[in-house]
Amino acid sequence: MTRSTRTAALGALALFAATAATASAAATVGAAAPAFSLPGSDGKPHALADYAGKVVVLEWFNRECPFVKKHYDSRNMQGLQTEYTGRDVVWLSIVSSAPGKQGHSSANAAAATVKELDAAPTVVLLDESGAAGQAYGAKTTPHMFVIGKDGTLLYQGAIDDDPSFKPDGIPTAKNYVRRALDETLSGKPVSEPVSTPYGCSVKY
Repeated sequence: MTRSTRTAALGALALFAATAATASAAATVGAAAPAFSLPGSDGKPHALADYAGKVVVLEWFNRECPFVKKHYDSRNMQGLQTEYTGRDVVWLSIVSSAPGKQGHSSANAAAATVKELDAAPTVVLLDESGAAGQAYGAKTTPHMFVIGKDGTLLYQGAIDDDPSFKPDGIPTAKNYVRRALDETLSGKPVSEPVSTPYGCSVKY
């Protein structure tokens, strides 16, 4: 084996190992949700542990993504945020875009975006290193997670079953997040705990 071939092989092996490590680190429905502490758009740190005893939604967010725009420009996402935060659910929108990548945001910019969109999350969290996103295996924006009051991950996947970036199908789509939240708040098991997320790739 030549030096260049050996170097290429080692590089491929390292890439495979890194990919496997990321995949194995992804959060698992039915297991404890990975802990994190991230700075918020309000200038304060927020840890998942701060919300123990509450149902928590994690929403991976990138304002520039067409699929995110679909759910915000139609006010679908704001409607869900308003309804469920009104039912004592904690809603954390998370930006895992790295500095220089699409969707990256400062705390001030994130706060301004919330105001611009008339959004209603509990707070926007900034995951510049991508550590939280990698821990959950967040692949797309949006990628949605629902965590129970005891810290168990109850749902992960798409917001609904309409993977188009056009808003036309929203009214008739099956909303997985709404169903998961309604079942959880009613003390029932989540009937569809996993779906395939769709959207733009998270810009780690």
